[in-house]
Amino acid sequence: MRTPRLSRRAVLAGSAATAALTAVPALAPQAHAVGSADAPAYRWRNAVIGGTGFVTGVLFHPSVRGLAYARTDIGGAYRWDDRTGRWTPLTDHLGWDDWNLLGVEALAVDPAHPDRLYLALGTYAQSWAGNGAILRSGDRGATWTRTDLTVKLGANEDGRGAGERLLVDPRDSDTLWLGTRHDGLLKSTDRGATWAGVSGFPATGSASGQGVTLLVAAGRTVYAGWGDGDGTTAGANLYRTADGTTWEAVPGQPGGTHAKVPIRAAYDRHTRELYLTYADAPGPGGQSDGSVHRLRTTDGKWTDITPVKPGGTTSDGSADTFGYGGVAVDARHPGTVVVSTNNRWAEVDTLFRTTDGGRTWTSLKDAAVFDVSETPFLDWGADQPKFGWWIQTVAVDPYDSKHIVYGTGATLYGTRDLRHWAPWIRGLEETAVRQLISPPAGEAHLISGLGDIGVMYHERLTASPSRGMATNPVFGSATGLAQAAARPAYVVRTGWGDHGNGAYSHDGGRTWAPFAAQPGIAKDAPGPIATSADGGTLLWSFVHWDGTRYVAHRSTDNGATWAEVSSFPKGATPVADPADPTRFYAYDFDSGTLYASTDSGRSFTARAGGLPSGDSQFKLVAAPGRSGDLWLSVKWNGLYRSTDGGDTFARIDSCRASYTLGFGKAADGAGYPAIYQVGSTGTSTAVHRSDDEARTWVRINDDAHQWGWTGEVITGDPRIHGRVYLATNGRGIQYGEQI
Repeated sequence: MRTPRLSRRAVLAGSAATAALTAVPALAPQAHAVGSADAPAYRWRNAVIGGTGFVTGVLFHPSVRGLAYARTDIGGAYRWDDRTGRWTPLTDHLGWDDWNLLGVEALAVDPAHPDRLYLALGTYAQSWAGNGAILRSGDRGATWTRTDLTVKLGANEDGRGAGERLLVDPRDSDTLWLGTRHDGLLKSTDRGATWAGVSGFPATGSASGQGVTLLVAAGRTVYAGWGDGDGTTAGANLYRTADGTTWEAVPGQPGGTHAKVPIRAAYDRHTRELYLTYADAPGPGGQSDGSVHRLRTTDGKWTDITPVKPGGTTSDGSADTFGYGGVAVDARHPGTVVVSTNNRWAEVDTLFRTTDGGRTWTSLKDAAVFDVSETPFLDWGADQPKFGWWIQTVAVDPYDSKHIVYGTGATLYGTRDLRHWAPWIRGLEETAVRQLISPPAGEAHLISGLGDIGVMYHERLTASPSRGMATNPVFGSATGLAQAAARPAYVVRTGWGDHGNGAYSHDGGRTWAPFAAQPGIAKDAPGPIATSADGGTLLWSFVHWDGTRYVAHRSTDNGATWAEVSSFPKGATPVADPADPTRFYAYDFDSGTLYASTDSGRSFTARAGGLPSGDSQFKLVAAPGRSGDLWLSVKWNGLYRSTDGGDTFARIDSCRASYTLGFGKAADGAGYPAIYQVGSTGTSTAVHRSDDEARTWVRINDDAHQWGWTGEVITGDPRIHGRVYLATNGRGIQYGEQI
């Protein structure tokens, strides 16, 4: 459930591709990563949570039993392995420079060639984001060949849950179609190696529109949904071609507010009918109206088969507004179709199922029984989980009519009997991770602060946390997480919540209680928090989501009262000294100045100045067990260290660029903690470890394990040398272990 950027930009007129024919491997499960000849071998895995992100598309292969693919908005693509009962990630090889390709705009399979798979990649269509790319595979995603496009795609933009915008032509497996948001329709005649704009396509893209929302084959005819129409007959939003050359608006298509944007489509080959869902906005948010229609392709007859018209009133008087999203046909039973509502908050979203072509419908929510014991966070602190929200993808297994799956803003649910539902999510991890703590003692080796799903206490790394999300209160997204260095049972957290924005724990993060009070600004701008080494002082900084920074506050009574700290640099991240409870630090990136407090956070004074400034991508970390030993990583400017509490800093020559830094247990015989870093010691960005105080580094990930952007946080395990926890922006928590 991530908020997309709002602006749009067109970047192409005319032809649209250059080919970069590079074969690259996909992720090998539990692969051994060797960074260089003398680097240690590492095994990388996810710390299991289960799902946690927006699954925007699921596609069962029509010709192979048990084969399915899934796409996500920021976390790559996956292949379902029916033998192991797990999803295998397919795009973890994408590295730092390709972070924008972790969002999957669309995927396509070839019914005639079961091993072929195509992905359209590109997370944002903004001016600051890179262009999209096509990955094509002849072995179901084990290896890839890449074509770089000259257009931008938007897998995390509005409309990301719409239909597949990539399609293998039903007449010719060498021909592919790609619908773009701002640059019209593209075509390839060489299996995706090169692309060109389709000059005969009737609709014209714009810098602010949705463009092509779906591509679907109905027999030998290709249909394209268009998201920029005005919902009237004159403003067509559905086009077709029967010969691959000539396109026309489909006659008689629905008009009015119920049919503004075609969201998804599915074809019943038995009855030769095309089913389409519509909404008044592309979604997943912002929809308040919608409909479902059936087109009989043999004679062009349209029928409105909407299960429930939006706009009614709920039992409590609320307006029942929503759109329609997913649609799937049962390949084994003519006229059997499943559709989903979307953005239905009052009555909660549901799936409707028909066995008679839409004349009558049954809500599958009404009889649903959920089992979320494998991923307990899905109850969201309530007694029972919701049926779902942001349901824009639905799929019916072509070999099992009762095997239905649908995606939500947090998971995939599946059923085998139309009544009992459970997450269908093993191996799929899409969390955007914001904070990580590895406690020096206690049951859990990891506590995490996450986007969208708050804070979790990981008793085991191989199973979803049994307590689910931290409650009392529940946070949507965590903004701060800190542990008292000399009192590890004391942990504090902050974040976006409806019933308080801060909480503390006296049992290492197992259970929580809200702060008795909080500063007024906390509701609108909860930011990072720090606790002194003894847990006696809290320092809370405040940053609004739009970047506005506010005065920090301090508490010495566990959050019962708060006082402003005007000398603390606004919006900075507070860092507690791990050995001296009277000391705190903060780095002001506006001025490039280190600030320090020696009076338990009451006041801060400037220390070292002249450090890199003007860049908010930085990380100030205090070395464990030592007072005044500070490390500062500042994006492209490298790594700096102070051993005098911030009075002076020296640059570390062994590092060219540093994005985030953390510490773990020292190697045997070493007198200093192991240092873990995402940065560059040469020409490329990678994950490194140093066992000699940053004099030398070894790379500990490999080219198959890169996960795009990984610059948020990294930390080692203080109890196990070689184990490291790495935050990703869409592939969850990765942890590596030396083997």
